[in-house]
Amino acid sequence: MTTTITQPKVYPLFGSDLTLRKEGKRNLQWLSDLVKASPTATFILHRSLGRRSVISGNPANVEHILKTRFSNYVKGSTFFDTLSDFLGRGIFNADGDTWKFQRKVASHEFNTKSLRNFIEHVVDTELLDRLVPILASAAQEDKTLDFQDILQRFSFDNICKIAFGFDAECLTPSEERKEFAIAFDEATQISSRRFHEPFSLIWKVKRALNIGSEKRMRMAVKVVHEYANNIVREKKKELKKKASLESMDMLSRFLSSGHSDEDFVRDMVISFILAGKDTTSSALTWFFWLLSKNPHVEKEIVNEIMEKSEAPVYDEVKEMVYTNAALCESMRLYPPVAVDSKEAVDDDVLPDGTVVKKGMMVTYHVYAMGRMESIWGDDWAEFKPERWLEKDESGKWKFVGRDPFTYPVFQAGPRICLGKEMAFMQMKRLVAAILRRFIVIPAAEDGDPQYVGFLTTLMEGGFPVKILHRHG
Repeated sequence: MTTTITQPKVYPLFGSDLTLRKEGKRNLQWLSDLVKASPTATFILHRSLGRRSVISGNPANVEHILKTRFSNYVKGSTFFDTLSDFLGRGIFNADGDTWKFQRKVASHEFNTKSLRNFIEHVVDTELLDRLVPILASAAQEDKTLDFQDILQRFSFDNICKIAFGFDAECLTPSEERKEFAIAFDEATQISSRRFHEPFSLIWKVKRALNIGSEKRMRMAVKVVHEYANNIVREKKKELKKKASLESMDMLSRFLSSGHSDEDFVRDMVISFILAGKDTTSSALTWFFWLLSKNPHVEKEIVNEIMEKSEAPVYDEVKEMVYTNAALCESMRLYPPVAVDSKEAVDDDVLPDGTVVKKGMMVTYHVYAMGRMESIWGDDWAEFKPERWLEKDESGKWKFVGRDPFTYPVFQAGPRICLGKEMAFMQMKRLVAAILRRFIVIPAAEDGDPQYVGFLTTLMEGGFPVKILHRHG
């Protein structure tokens, strides 16, 4: 059955924002349907007060925005104003020289030596000392866990160790979340909801009056900033005491580069926590849910894990080709960042002929692109890791990547994600550690969970699971 998609009605003053608001948590799917229904996979969304936005899932347009005319498409003033209370001048919220500096310093954290250290020490310690015992206990006691929450805590601890050289101890047997982690989640969600207000004046008035969600936002940001500033001060003291540190975390690198402005350094680190915390946990949440629906894929992954079990940890994760393909396939259907927007510096015309005026927001819809028949074929709805693989001469699987403008899950062009390889290695190591020992079974009622988007995406209501020991 074919569903007819009609363009949203445009109202005076409000544009299509009333429809967007009415769709609520479904607005990601609604916008995705509009992109897929367009002959060029691009349409103009009329916003309030006469503003217009371009929404596209066209790979040629994505390449134009992220690479060809990179300098013309920036984060811009709207993005900065909306997120600056929380993210300040951090890389996630920065353009120009501020962005370039942070990217250059951070790039040192993603070399082979750092990756090996991250996997063999940071991730493995977190897995074996904390995560595996929690899952073993849940299996023993037949306890239901919110697996999304567990994965968020795991990622939070890991990124704090990389970013701060600090153990947040969020993943512990205790049911209580650390104040910093709770405040971080609240600030992320309220910041994201600001984008969905029909008029920015609404949240700005609430902020000025310190009421409602903006009051909670102010309190959450205060907790995050104070906590992060304390860590920056402690790291400064540590650097003064030691002539050189054996391992340089990201915070040490920033401070050693000569930047003494505490707030600026704090903003940089908060952005990296945001980039590394919820993206990997979101990807893994949907990955384990998809495995539960596709036992033949889980069987292939378990076979691969068992074959590699004698290999050193770093080599094991490097060689998990089928698992790598399954993760790519999972993120195609459920990307951790569903949409990304840029602001046009000057007038432009996209490759499909769409006219862009100075100041317009241009959004590429990653979620829609992962579900387009024109890109993935008529079997796009299937969870099929094999679409990323081919057999080599010896009959072994060989990974075949897609170009990043067709699959912009990690962005593309000059802003392509620095932590892409680190994310894959962390996820593969976690998958190996869990599936070698346990079976993860969804405990919720039948039916697909809701995919909801903030700055990163979540499974609404969490992911309740039962953990069983894997025998044999």
